[in-house]
Amino acid sequence: MMLSLSRVAIDELLLLLVPFALWLWALIEIIRSDFKNNNKTIWLLVLIFLPFLGWLLYVIIGRDQRVKR
Repeated sequence: MMLSLSRVAIDELLLLLVPFALWLWALIEIIRSDFKNNNKTIWLLVLIFLPFLGWLLYVIIGRDQRVKR
């Protein structure tokens, strides 16, 4: 019984930490990168107001909008 209870706690913790880690990664990458036009502000707002969807959209669309160094 105790083993299954701790396994549930680990699963729940992973369900919280993985999306947070991805969100944090996207936030750091947006802050550190240069974007065309005013896209940095737009991506920060998308990430803040739509946390789960925001990092997913950033990975799919936003990374291509960065200025290449």
